[in-house]
Amino acid sequence: MIPNDPAMLLSYVNLKLRDFYGSLQNLCDDLDVSEEEITDKLASIDYHYDKERNQFV
Repeated sequence: MIPNDPAMLLSYVNLKLRDFYGSLQNLCDDLDVSEEEITDKLASIDYHYDKERNQFV
């Protein structure tokens, strides 16, 4: 289960990306969540995935 609140989701996803996953796709596959769901929710607070940095900025 991932956080529903966008700010909490940002913190959760960036921590997971930093400590456990080499890409957003790996995280989504492992947690069985839609990449689009995460990117859309974080875009609503003006954060976008940076593949080079492997985090939302």
